Amino acid sequence: MKTAFVFPGQGSQYVGMGLELSRKFPAARVAFDEVDAAVDFPISRLCFEGPEEDLKLTENTQPAILAASIALFRTLEEKGIRPDFVAGHSLGEYSALVAAGALDLCEAAGLVRRRGRYMQEAVPVGAGAMAALLGLDLPAVQSICERAAEGQVLSPANLNSPGQIVIAGNREAVERAVHLAKEAGARKAVLLQVSAPFHCALMMPVEQRLSADLDRCSFLDLRCPLVTNVDAQPIRTGTEARSALKRQVSRPVLWQESIQRLLDEGVRVFVEVGPGKVLLGLIRSIDKSVTTVNAEDEKSVENVLNALL
Repeated sequence: MKTAFVFPGQGSQYVGMGLELSRKFPAARVAFDEVDAAVDFPISRLCFEGPEEDLKLTENTQPAILAASIALFRTLEEKGIRPDFVAGHSLGEYSALVAAGALDLCEAAGLVRRRGRYMQEAVPVGAGAMAALLGLDLPAVQSICERAAEGQVLSPANLNSPGQIVIAGNREAVERAVHLAKEAGARKAVLLQVSAPFHCALMMPVEQRLSADLDRCSFLDLRCPLVTNVDAQPIRTGTEARSALKRQVSRPVLWQESIQRLLDEGVRVFVEVGPGKVLLGLIRSIDKSVTTVNAEDEKSVENVLNALL
């Protein structure tokens, strides 16, 4: 059976992530040490101890989740667990590329810290927003975005699973869309607690700044294929990886299509590697017949080993 490792993005962080793992597994501790050195900031202490309000700042959140995810990945790898495919949701694509050997962890840590800073600087706090719309299909959501925009930026940002789509744009437009979605019969329409409106046209300045950084980084060909957010297609070369990271900043995450592509490739086991279990829930809503396990702490790592070895 083919196995895919999937890596979470923002929204999965919590104080204490990685602490017990780093105490028990040297490979995990080394991963945190590498990220600390790369960003010249004790990200590990922020992961282990908080404070939560600092951990939620996107320029801290992004390297923190990367560090935790790769600490978990290296622990599994050391035990002989390796994927046939990888994928990552938004920020998680960086973790996936490190896992696939295309991107050095230290370079990735510097990139995601700057990515987070650029995102925060692109849109003043409170000027942008994101909302989750549940129970509506994509044509209905696109229609709502067109009606609610009123000259502002508003578009689907995360196409997560059947009936779960996240939108992003100017706050006033997002709030209008939430109201229209409820009128249209959405099962749920709620603003998300995020620090910036990711994956929409408001992120174009970020794409331009980050592209220059990505061009200065070395990308190797991948040890296993990665299915990208932006195209939902498998890639194998460093050149393709760099292009995908550039384009994903302001374009929607095609998560449902990505999982469907992995299913089409014969993947029947999905392991979420990183804090939280959000991606596994989305995957089960796409195909309930697959095997899903997560690795986010010592106990769940043991569960993965028992399931796959």
